Parts: sequence; C-alpha cells; structure tokens
Amino acid sequence: MFVGKYMIKSQVTVIVCVGKSGYCHGGIEICISTQQRHLYRFGTTRRFPWFGSSVLFAMPPAKTDQLDLWAESGLDGDDQVMVDFLLPTGIYIQMEVPRESTIQHIKLLLWKEAQTYPFFSLLGEMEGHMFECVNQAAVHEELEDESRRLCDVRPFLPVFKLITRNCGRAERLLDSKIGVLIGKGLHELDALQDQEVKDFRTKMKRISEEKMQRVQMMPWGEWLQSCYSPQLETGPDNMIDKHEGGIKITMHYEQSQDTASLKVSLNCTVSELMDQALKKWQTTHGPEEDIGARSDYVLRVSAKLEFLFDDHPLNQCKYIRDCLLANESPHLTMVHVNFVKAMFDKEISTIGSALARKLSNPPLPLPPKRRTPTQLHTCVWKVNSLFRINLVKGIKVNAEDNAKIQVRAGLFHGAELLCKPAVSSESGSRSEHMWNKTLEFEIPVCDLPRMARLCFAIYAVMDKVKKQRSTKNTHQNKYQTIRKAGKVHYPIAWVNTMVFDYRGHLKTGDIVLHCWSSFPDELEEMLNPIGTIQTNPYTENATELHISFPQYSTQPVVFPPFDKGRAGKKFFIELKEIMARDPLSQLCENEKDLIWTLRHDCRETLPQSLPKLLLSVKWSKHEDMAQLQALLQIWPKLSSRDALELLDFNYPDQYVREFAVNCLRDMRSEMHISSVSVHFALILEAYCRGTIPHIEVLKKQVEALSKLKTVNELIKLGTIKTKNKSKEAHLKEAMMTCLRQTGFIETLSDLQSPLDPSVLLAGVSVEKCRYMDSKMKPLWIVYNNKLLDGDTLGIIFKNGDDLRQDMLTLQILRLMDLLWKEANLDLRIVPYGCLATGDQSGLIEVVSSADTIANIQKTSSNMAAAAAFNKDALLNWLKDKNSGDALEKAVEEFTLSCAGYCVATYVLGIGDRHSDNIMVRSTGQLFHIDFGHILGNFKSKFGIKRERVPFILTHDFIHVIQQGKTSNTEKFGNFRQYCEEAYLILRRNGNLFITLFALMLTAGLPELTSVKDIQYLKDSLALGKTDEEALKQFRQKFDEALRESWTTKVNWMAHNVAHPS
Repeated sequence: MFVGKYMIKSQVTVIVCVGKSGYCHGGIEICISTQQRHLYRFGTTRRFPWFGSSVLFAMPPAKTDQLDLWAESGLDGDDQVMVDFLLPTGIYIQMEVPRESTIQHIKLLLWKEAQTYPFFSLLGEMEGHMFECVNQAAVHEELEDESRRLCDVRPFLPVFKLITRNCGRAERLLDSKIGVLIGKGLHELDALQDQEVKDFRTKMKRISEEKMQRVQMMPWGEWLQSCYSPQLETGPDNMIDKHEGGIKITMHYEQSQDTASLKVSLNCTVSELMDQALKKWQTTHGPEEDIGARSDYVLRVSAKLEFLFDDHPLNQCKYIRDCLLANESPHLTMVHVNFVKAMFDKEISTIGSALARKLSNPPLPLPPKRRTPTQLHTCVWKVNSLFRINLVKGIKVNAEDNAKIQVRAGLFHGAELLCKPAVSSESGSRSEHMWNKTLEFEIPVCDLPRMARLCFAIYAVMDKVKKQRSTKNTHQNKYQTIRKAGKVHYPIAWVNTMVFDYRGHLKTGDIVLHCWSSFPDELEEMLNPIGTIQTNPYTENATELHISFPQYSTQPVVFPPFDKGRAGKKFFIELKEIMARDPLSQLCENEKDLIWTLRHDCRETLPQSLPKLLLSVKWSKHEDMAQLQALLQIWPKLSSRDALELLDFNYPDQYVREFAVNCLRDMRSEMHISSVSVHFALILEAYCRGTIPHIEVLKKQVEALSKLKTVNELIKLGTIKTKNKSKEAHLKEAMMTCLRQTGFIETLSDLQSPLDPSVLLAGVSVEKCRYMDSKMKPLWIVYNNKLLDGDTLGIIFKNGDDLRQDMLTLQILRLMDLLWKEANLDLRIVPYGCLATGDQSGLIEVVSSADTIANIQKTSSNMAAAAAFNKDALLNWLKDKNSGDALEKAVEEFTLSCAGYCVATYVLGIGDRHSDNIMVRSTGQLFHIDFGHILGNFKSKFGIKRERVPFILTHDFIHVIQQGKTSNTEKFGNFRQYCEEAYLILRRNGNLFITLFALMLTAGLPELTSVKDIQYLKDSLALGKTDEEALKQFRQKFDEALRESWTTKVNWMAHNVAHPS
C-alpha cells in the first residue's frame, strides 16, 4: 500500500510502502546532486534481498578500486565517507561519517539523524539493534563488536543494514571476535550441514571450558610459570670457563629509576641473584627505604615480558647466554608481585565472565535415553564381498562436444594403490553423462584399511589426430594430453573421498562430489591421492560426480578397535642397514618382509625405525593391521625429530597419526586455501574458545596489521598516481600524516609484537618510519619498547609477498643452529624473526646495527661498478666499528658466521645471493636475508644461470678472516675446519631435514612441489655416501666456490649498477 512521498534535504526522495506486517518496506527513489562523491544510475525495479520488496533500485557503479574508499584519506586529507543506511522500517538514509569512527559512534550518529525521518518510533531501543554489511570476502557480516572502527571493518561497499539484535549478545560478541580473528565468520560454520563438524565443535567447546576451569584453580605463581615458561638453553661448556671471574648484570627496580650493577657467577641461581639485588638496594638506600623481601618480587628481562624463575642457574637462561655471546651486559628488572597478580586477576576475571555466561545459558537437556539394546553393527572384517560403488552420472563436465567421457577410480592408503583401478565405460552425452554402472574393485571389504580413500579422475577420450605442421596446436595449448592405445586423454577433474566416515562407519547411500580442475602429465597421476578429501566449495561451476555406496548389511558396517596381537622375535644384521637409509629411499618387497618379520626387534632396539615398519605393513590385510595396532600400543615414545616423519602423507592411518601427535604440538594454517579452510577454522575456533583472555591480544594485532596494510596500499596508490620521483617526499609526508591520525595511533600502540609475544610495543616512532623502494613498497616501522625506555625495535611489514618460504628457510636455519650448538659448535647464526600473517603478507624483524654488503662497499667507493671489487671495504668498515680487542672479537664472529652460512646456503641450495641480501652486523656477524629461491632453483638470464658457485665465498670475506694478512693461513685453516665440521653435523641429521621438507610438499610453496625438489638435499648432503666420500665432495665444492668467486663479484657489480641507490 502506497503511503507517501517524502523530500529530505532536497536531495533524497523516499517512497514508503507499508506491508501487511505493519513494518515499512521502502521503495527508494534517489536524486543526488553532482557535488556528491558517488553517482547512481536508476530505472531498475528489483526485489531487494534485505527488505523482501520491490524497490526502484539505485545502484552505484562498480568500484574498480576499493582502495580509493579506505586508503585515500591519507592522500587528500578527507576523513569522511558517505555511507548508505538501510533501516528495518524501510527508511533509507545516506550521510557522511568519519571513517575513523567506531561502529558504536556511527550508530549514535544514525540514531540522531533517524529522529528526523518517518517511523522513527517503530525502531525501538538503540541497543536492540546492530549493523550488518557485506565484507571484503563478499559475505554478510554482523557487526556485533561495536568497538571496531569503520576503516577497520572495510565493508565491500559503504552500505549498512540495521537489524534487530537477538538475545545472547555476550555469546554473539565472542563469536564475532573469533570470526574476525580466524578470518571466517562462525555463521559459515554454523550453516555447514556436516555432522562431523558439529560433533567436533561441541567436543572442543567442552574441552575449552574444562581447560579454563583448570586455569581458574591455579595460584598466581603456577599461572605465571605456565604462561611464561622459562626460556632455557644448554650449549658449549666453555662458557663458564670464559667468564670464570663472573659476569656484570645491570639491575633495574620497577618502583624506581635507579639501577644497580652486580657482578655474579654464572652458577648463581635466580633466587641468589635476587637476594643480592635487594641487598644492594639496602646498601645504597638505607633501611628507611625498605622495599620488602625476595618473596615480594619476580625477576623479569627488562626489555621483554620474559621471566626468570628461582631454581635455574644463570648459565641455563637463554637470555643471559645470548647477551654474553653478543658481548652485552644483561638487563634485568625486579618486578613486584602485585604487577603479576594484576595480570593474573585480569585473566581470571575474563575467564570467570566467560564461564558465568555459559552457566547462565546452559544448553537444552538431551531427551531421556530409551532403554533399548545397544545399537547392533557389523564388523567390517566379516564382510567378504568385493568392494564396489555405483557410478551414477557426471554433470557440468568441461569437455568438447565430440569427446567421450570416462571416469577412473582407485583405492589408496596414503600413496599406496591397494588394488587395480576401476574404469567406467565411455559416455558421449553433451549435457549429463549417465553411467548407472557398478565399479568393482579387486579387494574384499574386510581388507580395507581404516583410512582408505577413494580417488576419482574424469577425463575426455578422443581419437588421435595427425600433428599439424604449425607449431601452434590449439589442443596442446588448451590441455595437457596423455596418449595411450591410439587415444588421446584430456584430464578434466579429480576428487577424493574417504571410504569410512569419521566414526569409522563404512559409507552408504548417494553422494554428490564437486570436483577440482585437473592438469596432470601422466595417466597414472590422473588419480591424485595426495590431494584433499574436501570437495570443491565453489559448487556453481564445478564438475559434479554422482556416486552411490551400496549397503553390505542391514546394520551399519564399522571398523573395529584393534585388539592386542603378538609376534615372534628374531634378529638380522641387515635390519640396521635398511633402517639407516634416508626417508626417500624405496624398500623392495624382500626388505619389507624382513622388517615386518622383525617388527618386535624394531620396537625394542630401533624404535626410530617405525616409519619404515609402517611402509612394510600390508594395509590390504586386516590381520597385519591388527598386529600393527598391538605394537603401537607398546611402542616407545619417539623424539619429536623422528615423530615428524609420521605426519607425512605416506602414513595416513589415524592411530599412527595419533601416536605422532602425542609427540608433537604444532599446527599451521592457510585460511585462504579453500580446500583446508574449514579444518583450520575449526582448530582456530577451538583455540580461541580455550584461551578467551588471549582473544583481545590477538584482536589488537589483527587490527594493527589491517592498519599497516592500509598504509601500504596508500603508498602503492600514491606511487601509481605520482610517478614523478620529485613527489616522493610528498608521499612520505602523506604516510606520516596517516600514521599520526588518532585511529592509527590508538590501533598501532600498546600491543604485543606478533614476532615475539614477550615484547610489548608502546607506540610508533613516526619520524623514524619510512617505506622501502622495492616493488611491493614494504613499510619500515620503528616502535618504542614499552618495557625499557629509550629502546626501539624495527619491524618490516610486507604486503604482496609470500613469506612462507622465508619462514621455512629461517626455521631450518634455526634448527641447524641448534644442531651445531648441541655438538658444541656455535656458528653465530642470526635467524631473525619472520612471520607470514596472511595470504601474501607478513612481518620481518629488523636486525639492529647491521648493513648490507652493497651499502658497505658503495660507501667506500665513488663508483657503483668499482665498489664490488674493493676488497678492503668490509674490513675497514669493521675496523671503524670496533677497535683493539673488540676488532679481534668481531673478526672471530665474522669467521664463525661466514662458515655457518656457507654450509647452510650450500645444503639448502639458496640462490639469488647478491650483495643486497647479505648483511653484516657491527659486531661482525654475517647473515643472509631474502630466501625467495631455495633447493637449487637459481635465477637465470637467457638460459644461463646467474650463480655459478655452490655458495658465496669471496676474497672480501677471506680478507676479513685473515685480518688483511695473506700470510695468516692459520685463520683461514680454522675457517675451513669450521665449515667441514658443520657440514658433517648436518649430514648426521640428514633424515630429519628430508622429513621436514617432505611434510611441506603439499603447502603450495612455489619451489617445493615434488620429491624431485627434495632430491637436491640428498645430493648436497651426499646421503648414501660415507663421511669420507661426502667430505671429499664438500671440499671440491669449497675449492670451486673460492676459485670461481670472481663470477660472484661480476654479478655484484651488475647488481650495484642496476640498483645504485
């Protein structure tokens, strides 16, 4: 029913229609002056999905760059944005709001404006409503958390719908915060019709509540040690000997600006050090300024939120050891327990509130269980029929009209094919491809392993055609082809599904599988067992495969829990030789039989051989599986290094993986990858529910990263708009202006560093910030340390680069450093912090007091081309930074670190080693940065590899190692000895490195996609050779690197010329 036409401020005309419910449904006719920011086009009458009525629809033209809306304010100074508000009364309001405003403030502004519009009284209380928008992921998002700012919400379009808030606001607010943190709204998980997801979430909620209840029962001291466990480290025993006379510690007192200098033994415990600190205070301040007893204090690292606890000697504290190795004085702070108790009380209060909400809103009781007999089921081991499925049809198959379509199906356990694949008949239909055919497999149902997966490949079959003379072949360009038996096969799609469901029940009934696009290069690889078991979530265009699992019994067919088994015990010498091989070595059938026969000997004498035992199990025989489970129940716990291999794709059995997980506590997330996003969303949701006090910390970090991304996009946009280099100063000023805005200051201040949660960042030192002149315009952000006045920390924010490969390389370097230290060899590695915070974005720690080789060389030369050949530049730079004994120490640091990185870059095949990604600290430590090319994937130009040496070892480096004296061969000999010793240590742990890289094969890293990439590690570590043979190979590579170092200098010269600034 038409009610009326209202003119609002001579710009907006609202036509209001009242529906039967009494609420208003608005037809909106909008006339907007040309001075306004957005122009609208008219004339389309559509049903508005948010109102359910016909609207004369005014739709803004598609914005080609949303960056203009959310990042341009830093360039033009405009801090207002025009927002459209859709009210449940049918009223449309458009008004400008500050883009830095919180959602709560915007709602207040809207409420004030709405009072001048019709039907305001029908809205009711303001607190009973909240906004909904379409976010950047193109899904509806309810803005329950109204403390967020508009510029942080970043809706896809500036359109907000006001909706009625349902009950249970506190729980909805928590869900909203968790959704923002994990990058997927929980309503998406709620909407999934998947019983496994529902059961998992229910179980995780219960576990989270139990965990929080345990924290509630902790005293504050136990909580402190639980949350801030001491960072301990063991290493070379000569550290105590080097500091036999004691070490100097600078002690700070929290309640005073005073500091004290203490000299203590490295064997001194933390409690003894605290006693001395209190005694020193009493000596200098007198009894009238008594500050209490040791029990009133805890000891904290001054620059970090890291605590040292009573019973540990100082020589085991990692922070103390790091300071001594860097020749720095440790700074510690006496913190009153009231400070810690305040932290504890805040966390307990948050947990108490969360638990109280759950108790006040208990779930509905389950209906009473009927007294019925236990549900009957059939053991899968009693079903002797051959396994079969019914292939029904395929829909939306992307193939040419004259192509015949076939489906290939295979049963796999890990990468092992359990039986011969089944192949369907050919279908020549143009739309739906109908088969309605049973595919039977040559394996009984009773012999199916618990984690068997059914893999499908859909492909087109066409007759061969004569090769065209033209080099351009349309078919070859469009498809990768496979030729077999006079036919050409064009891969179209693949999909995988489990044979048993998550409860261990054999699947039955009809299933629709949405497939993934497939482009393999061999027929056998059409089946993709290493691929995900998740179907394609983008169902609109995905190929559909309809299948049906038959029923083998009137009762559910279930996989039983294993019973304990027994086996004989023998011994053969060959066993040790087999077990010593690397994880990529193939086992022949005779060797598998031998390992299986001696499985009990493996458990008792070679427990680390479990991976090879698992590869020897006949997974198509349930008797063998039962005996394996019996062994797993009594198998000794493996070290984390050995257990890592069990997470590889070759070991999919759930009991094996459960055994491995008991030895490990790590997980990674790639939320932007659709095939795994639900899995990781569930895990991250469970984490958030179990650590509710941590949510605010993470939320603050997420908001800060969003702000940094906005600044980076502003710089990129400004670079495009202002290509004139003379305007770069204006662009930097715009960046400064942006960072000084209130919203940015508040969001970027007072947060834990994502790179190191023990570091508290106070605020940005805007004057010291800048952007770097590389393609993605990384931001160089300088923070003040909140816990130590005058201390600053640098962080590089990258947006547009995949930092996962850098993370992996740095983690491997950290592992190498650990292995060397365990062997009493400290090579002074600098594994700086690096964290991928999202798809194509992340943070990198700035290493203090360091410069690149390129800058050091160019500073000492007037010509960029000549700088690369100045071998004195590096040594002179170190002399400027160090004098006397400090120079001797710096040269030793350089020698050790150079040896470490020579070996590490050779073993890992790190490429693109120019003078701008090798750096030196003023203390002498050399280190490498930027690991975009690994495993021998070296850059090339016109088909010629730029890097023609195994690793970087120039005469500049040798000049420093020998302190400028060519006769100082002893120093060079020591350096060579360090390299050889480091190489042999890594060789002894070669299997660990191969396992770690194998685990990353499915991560999607550009230079780690197949086993062939890992082969580089086997070759560089000379696995399979004796130590003597391997050392001979390394010495040849060492001599080659030194002999051909002139090619490195030429490359550096070219780099300096190409990058003069």
